[in-house]
Amino acid sequence: MGTETIIAWTNHTFNISWGCVKVSPGCAHCYAETGSKRYGHSVWGPTAPRRIFGESHWNEPLKWNREAEKERSRHRVFTSSMCDVFEQHKMIDKEREKLWPLIRNTPWLDWQVLTKRSERIADNLPKDWGTGYSNVWLGVSAEDQKYYEQRWADLAPIPAVVRFVSYEPALGPIELCAGLNPEHGSVFPDWIIYGGESGPGFRKADLAWPRSMRDQCKKLGIPFFHKQSSGIRTEMGIQLDGAIIREYPAPRGNQVQSLF
Repeated sequence: MGTETIIAWTNHTFNISWGCVKVSPGCAHCYAETGSKRYGHSVWGPTAPRRIFGESHWNEPLKWNREAEKERSRHRVFTSSMCDVFEQHKMIDKEREKLWPLIRNTPWLDWQVLTKRSERIADNLPKDWGTGYSNVWLGVSAEDQKYYEQRWADLAPIPAVVRFVSYEPALGPIELCAGLNPEHGSVFPDWIIYGGESGPGFRKADLAWPRSMRDQCKKLGIPFFHKQSSGIRTEMGIQLDGAIIREYPAPRGNQVQSLF
């Protein structure tokens, strides 16, 4: 339940739980809700119980950490694809408290923690967060300008080794400069992931949106990861104007790692 993943920008997925509540237009065709129902789990909505997991599941990242250490190569872990780590739900609150010690015990893993609930990040980080765990990348999802400005403003002042924006599913254009708060100075995301919506009923994205984001990132020196165009299946249209652009941030002061 995590060793294999079709998410192109990570190596593993790890879910602290299954279940959530929709909070913005990007959630309309949520693959996690569809997947949960397909497997017979009623875990969606504010009062529904969340699906939680036992010890063997929570031990999986320890195995990945040993593998990464043996390889002397860091592995990336996305949490969580089937829920939101920062959702306000008593079962999620309990599982989230188990996550931070696990992250501390897996130093060879870079944990990519992505949320739509940016307003809850600051109050729900561990007490020893300080300037950020060295192996945690904090990210927010933003489907258009409105949600980019709201969610990036919440994330920008929070210290983290990498702060990123997942611009997926793209539902409108985004101008990065428009989301800056003068109180934070000229602070831009450390990484941008772009993805058009996939799945049945996908909403078609304008190619002008990823082109603009690619150009903005190039101008600002921000690594840009073009995941896909909009399409019926994920990973359709991975090229943008004939090129595969899949750059990663360098959280430890190294140069950007590019895979073309």
